[in-house]
Amino acid sequence: DLLEYWRDHHDWRGVEARLNSLPQFVTEIDGLDIHFIHVRSRHEGALPMIVTHGWPGSIIEQLKIVGPLTDPTMYGASAEDAFDLVIPSLPGHGFSAKPDKPGWDPIRIARAWAELMRRLGYDRYVAQGGDWGNAVTEQLALLKPEGLVGIHTNMPATVPDEIQAALDAHEEPPADLDAEERSAWDQLAFFDANGLAYAQEMGNRPQTLYALADSPVGLAAWMLDHDARSYDLIARVFAGEAEGLSRDDVLDNVTLYWLTNTAVSSARLYWESKLPFFAPKGVQLPTGVSVFPDEIYAAPRSWATRAYPQLIHFNRLEKGGHFAAWEQPELFSQEVRATFRSLR
Repeated sequence: DLLEYWRDHHDWRGVEARLNSLPQFVTEIDGLDIHFIHVRSRHEGALPMIVTHGWPGSIIEQLKIVGPLTDPTMYGASAEDAFDLVIPSLPGHGFSAKPDKPGWDPIRIARAWAELMRRLGYDRYVAQGGDWGNAVTEQLALLKPEGLVGIHTNMPATVPDEIQAALDAHEEPPADLDAEERSAWDQLAFFDANGLAYAQEMGNRPQTLYALADSPVGLAAWMLDHDARSYDLIARVFAGEAEGLSRDDVLDNVTLYWLTNTAVSSARLYWESKLPFFAPKGVQLPTGVSVFPDEIYAAPRSWATRAYPQLIHFNRLEKGGHFAAWEQPELFSQEVRATFRSLR
């Protein structure tokens, strides 16, 4: 179904037009060209925010939130909730350059983002991310660059050390887990046993995936098999059901990867990073957490409180998954506004 729709109906020129309607730039940071969208709000006092995508995401993920966050009055929200948005493409992804030397891990990317915001003249700003975007955003928070006052994440790194150790040892869940914690345990145990094989392969041998650069259908198959719930959602979309994503949404993103030839270069980030993905990092800045139920694991409030001592917002949503800004842009925008209202 995907192949037939891609071949006969998908309109890439429409995607080009949407992208070209936004201000986009390239700047060299630390020897690498970094592409970014930069949309300033028409409202006075807008709060600058840098938003980072993940894999297999891209700037396509964030297109639906540009309007609601930069021009909130057009979407039923207050002008006081307006943001200036900076949306970069991760190194090796989309229109950013492909690193030709090792070293571009989330820590180095975070340093580049701090420099980008400095160059843009923002002396007070916030940051948001999910997936690799969360890894970069948390490292940015740990750097504490001048001007960064808080972060928001829709994929928080909250798994306590003792929980991860028990999972790694294939032990039974601790008896004292509450209902939220037990649900998170079950999700994590499932992925430990069954899921995220793509991440293991890209983390170990990204350069062996060159076949993804030979076949657009192979690339699509690889990208769709990210996590079980996202895969099920996309399958429903191509079966004709109405979901947060459309067929065109899915193919817009896959096509961007294909046309920019970034299947292998994007995979290298999994090899570069040596950070434990779900472990708390010790973020001390004010942090907002939005938990979407179909995320890889829905973080319990108790774990989030331990991971983020300055937790200023926590909310469990009723709908949405791993690609929250893409799937549920209205809910996502509401969460970001609520998180940063107290920091304006």
